[in-house]
Amino acid sequence: MITRSPAALQRQTIASTPRHWQQQLSGAIRDPAELCQRLDLNPTWHSGAQLGHQLFEVRVPEAYLSRIQRGDPNDPLLRQVLPLSAEGDEQPGYIADPLHEAEHGPRQGLIHKYAGRVLLITSPACAVNCRYCFRRHFPYQENALSRAQWEESLGYLREDSSIQEAILSGGDPLAANDRQLAWLVERLEDIPHVKRLRIHSRLPVVIPDRVDEALLGWLKKTRLQKVMVLHINHANEIDDAVARACQRLRDAGVTLLNQSVLLRGVNDSVDALAALSERLFDASVLPYYLHVLDPVSGAAHFNVPDDEARVLVDKLRTQLSGFLMPTLVREIPGKTSKTPL
Repeated sequence: MITRSPAALQRQTIASTPRHWQQQLSGAIRDPAELCQRLDLNPTWHSGAQLGHQLFEVRVPEAYLSRIQRGDPNDPLLRQVLPLSAEGDEQPGYIADPLHEAEHGPRQGLIHKYAGRVLLITSPACAVNCRYCFRRHFPYQENALSRAQWEESLGYLREDSSIQEAILSGGDPLAANDRQLAWLVERLEDIPHVKRLRIHSRLPVVIPDRVDEALLGWLKKTRLQKVMVLHINHANEIDDAVARACQRLRDAGVTLLNQSVLLRGVNDSVDALAALSERLFDASVLPYYLHVLDPVSGAAHFNVPDDEARVLVDKLRTQLSGFLMPTLVREIPGKTSKTPL
């Protein structure tokens, strides 16, 4: 009888993972006990994972799981997805809607906070549930629209000629199927003053197979200028498959930017941030924003104070070329733009 090592078993599991992105999406790990067992975590982590899961369910695709170091509870990728009991601790100032987005919804499925651009909640689903997500309490059911409802909401964009940019967000907009996305983009193309399409997505990172011919087809076809803002917090998230997905997007005429969140225990060091910027540029992605944590309830344990963040970025500036430096920002409700720190 042949006994396979844990590493060999994991490689076998990855090799047998369905290649179609929708199968990978539906097959993501949603059981905290399974997540802990698959990663050989000490049983002391299991109860906390269960408690955190009750507040915000775990979801981790196999492609992302394969990049996490087994047996290491401090792995920077695991830290982003592992539920903890600390998520139930109440902290002053940490609330369900830290950016007051409920105050900026002129129509269903729309958020209009900044001049010249409107955000569209294109999908309620995500491929991975990041534990620090500022929309972990967002009322997605109230913003899941039919095509008829989208037509009504898009009327808001048609009536405001100052809107030049449509931002697809969510959830993750690329969790929607390509037929729906192509239809929505065609409707945006019909609005003469809209000239840019921005997509905020983590799917090309956590399931690189999402960048398939169907997605590239409608991206290449649109008249709109195309920008995709990825969300990558650590260099270890960018494996060869992610780099290939990024190159395919670039070849389709998409400008690739990245925004990160500064997270305690994930990337709160000069070395980690420098490695991230270098790896991003190797993958044809330009560092864009480094956000300090939005004070969403359940995520206080990730917080890095502003003064510490400024010191980190000042030191980072001595290590990197200027074009590799993300801008350190905080989003403050009521402000007309992100606030540099």
